[in-house]
Amino acid sequence: MSALSWPGALLGAMLAAGCLLIARGLPVARRIDLAERIEPYLDRPAAPSRLLLGSPEPWRLGQLLDPVTARVAGQVDRLLGGTESVRSRLQRAGLSEDIEGFRIQQVLWGIGAAVLTAALGSLLWWSRGASLTALVVVVASSALGGVMARDQLLTRAAIRRERRVMAEFPAVAELLALSVTAGEGTAQALERVARLSRGELSAELDLCLARARTGTSLPDALQGLSHRTASPPVTRFVDGLIIAIQRGTPLGEVLRAQAQDARESARQALIEEGGKREIAMMVPVVFLVLPVTVLFAVYPGISLLRFAV
Repeated sequence: MSALSWPGALLGAMLAAGCLLIARGLPVARRIDLAERIEPYLDRPAAPSRLLLGSPEPWRLGQLLDPVTARVAGQVDRLLGGTESVRSRLQRAGLSEDIEGFRIQQVLWGIGAAVLTAALGSLLWWSRGASLTALVVVVASSALGGVMARDQLLTRAAIRRERRVMAEFPAVAELLALSVTAGEGTAQALERVARLSRGELSAELDLCLARARTGTSLPDALQGLSHRTASPPVTRFVDGLIIAIQRGTPLGEVLRAQAQDARESARQALIEEGGKREIAMMVPVVFLVLPVTVLFAVYPGISLLRFAV
């Protein structure tokens, strides 16, 4: 029996993959969804003028893989779930709510990690004769790790943006309280604060004002700001602001109280962070400084005892 030819096996696998792709692309095997069935019977809008169309985007080689990555992204979304969690974290990170695009990024990260691991593992397999089964398990694990790593990066991006928002929040609340106390209306005060300040929270205020100008009521726009930030102090601040607008209570006193609460929340966060850092600083002291100190204190006595013996 002849030995296995790896080039022949690779060509056979490529031929089998090509036949499977052709079979999947046949009209008999293609499923027609509800939108494709209804679309011919709907009224189509008039085609826009070519003068109004922007310049066409240049063709990319990656566009060939877009259908495959979109389908794999759908499978990943059905497998992992958590669509609402991903949407919430995308909002908190200040990104667009493109869940399908995020799933495609996860697929690409998984493919990249799998390719890199397969390249390194193949070198190890050719040089040392490692187990092929173990190599396949490691490649699959690295692909899963790449998918989860992209998810963790999104979570960290959302946490970093929340920290930036909380760092800007007390100053923005104070400026808003001063503007309202000076006699400006709520919308004018928000516009002044958004124009004079820079940062994540000012960008959210700009978006809130833009939605208010396009027809959304100011309380609804502020509620959207609360949902996008998902920070408890900002949520309390927005709730107090909405209640003051709807019930007509003095807005200056409410804003000053909310600004004071923001200062207290920031001070409490600093105290908690200091406590965590104090505990973390004990690790090098206990495991590095203290053993060296004990060694310097005990070693001379041990040397003298050795000489005495």
